[in-house]
Amino acid sequence: MKTIKEITTALKMAEDWHEWMSEIATDERAGVQKAWISWKKRQEKKRQLLQEHQAKIDFDHSYGETDALIAGVDEAGRGPLAGPVVTAAVILPKDCEAFVGLNDSKQLSKVKRNTFAALVKKHAISYFIHFQAAEEIDALNIYEATKQSMKTSVESLPIKPNYVLVDAMTLPITIPQDAIIKGDAKSLAIAAASILAKTARDEYMEQLDKEFPMYGFAQHAGYGTKQHLEALETYGPTLHHRKSFEPIKSM
Repeated sequence: MKTIKEITTALKMAEDWHEWMSEIATDERAGVQKAWISWKKRQEKKRQLLQEHQAKIDFDHSYGETDALIAGVDEAGRGPLAGPVVTAAVILPKDCEAFVGLNDSKQLSKVKRNTFAALVKKHAISYFIHFQAAEEIDALNIYEATKQSMKTSVESLPIKPNYVLVDAMTLPITIPQDAIIKGDAKSLAIAAASILAKTARDEYMEQLDKEFPMYGFAQHAGYGTKQHLEALETYGPTLHHRKSFEPIKSM
């Protein structure tokens, strides 16, 4: 009979069910049952991830013809008081096993976002990321600035898509499109775009933090936190702040 430690180690390494597990299911030792329950929970989580992944793929493939190139489009940074709004457009390949677990960027940790961003850049058929500066946001308003940035992202794709799926916005483009409410939770392509936009913007704000360390951009990414508002009161706005946003507008 194998020890509890041996069984626990074997279960941690096992990705699929094996014949030897039938004996573990009836092993009455508490340590074995604890390890067995943990393994089953891990399998269930993996099954759910695969199911959600396939649902996102099926959603994207429901648009256009069988071999249609579907672009997902999303943004990051509409709400902050400082920094650009960043948009991304992505066309994913049909075989997307590398993206199992890819989700709306807000649902993932920073480490997972960065990992998926690297995978998207590696495997995507085509992608483009656009930065819309604070001065453009002030000149156009945040909604129009975001829309124009998304348009640029789509039209700058090295490979032209057959269909465009946009997160909750309609773009002034000639390519067939659909605005998807909560698209980053339904579409794999939009989720991939949200990852690229979010990670690119976070990296930009971390670089900005080095230039303006007193504002704490690396911590809050330009959002109106207490730390940020206090820094604005002390130092005033930079050229990267959105002058059309309150409380900066009143300053």
